[in-house]
Amino acid sequence: MIVIIDYGMGNLRSVQKAIEAVGSRAEISGDPDRVARASKIVLPGVGAFADAMAELRRSGLDQAFHEAARAGKPCLGVCLGLQLLFDESEEDGLHSGLGLFPGRIVRFTPRPGLKVPHMGWNSLRILQQAPLLAGLDPNPAVYFVHSYHAIAADHSLVAAESDYPDPFPAVVWRDNITACQFHPEKSQAVGLKMYANFVKP
Repeated sequence: MIVIIDYGMGNLRSVQKAIEAVGSRAEISGDPDRVARASKIVLPGVGAFADAMAELRRSGLDQAFHEAARAGKPCLGVCLGLQLLFDESEEDGLHSGLGLFPGRIVRFTPRPGLKVPHMGWNSLRILQQAPLLAGLDPNPAVYFVHSYHAIAADHSLVAAESDYPDPFPAVVWRDNITACQFHPEKSQAVGLKMYANFVKP
């Protein structure tokens, strides 16, 4: 069973509906034991990094996710879910993340004419053929809503970039863990293709 982690900060039902739309089933759960028993895990999220990490730690979901990742189960982070995978975030102070990927989350640098949050459609530049990106065109368009982005300490983690206006990681990937800064469930056919890639055996 695919489990979508519920820690009170995600657009959970839209992720679940996208997975259903590609012919699979997913359960929404905030139970660490249920997450530990899942075959695949989605870590979605909308909101503040510090609040998200506090709830993950309070509930024990952080350890359940770590254990699933260490066990080699396919894990997918979405939007804030990508940011939580890194060592730390500068959002509203400095806060520790899950530490699965080395690097830091930073706010877009203010500059004239640049609106923050970055909101809307933007194209990807695929750098590595991560399983999530299989079968996509080289520069697919996806939907973003975010004010912060990752700086990966290991650039080999970056499977796809986007520009706003400078390059930033849009998809990160290592072994069984993949994450995207955009929302596949809001990215129409391209996003559904990604969810189809994630759920297939």
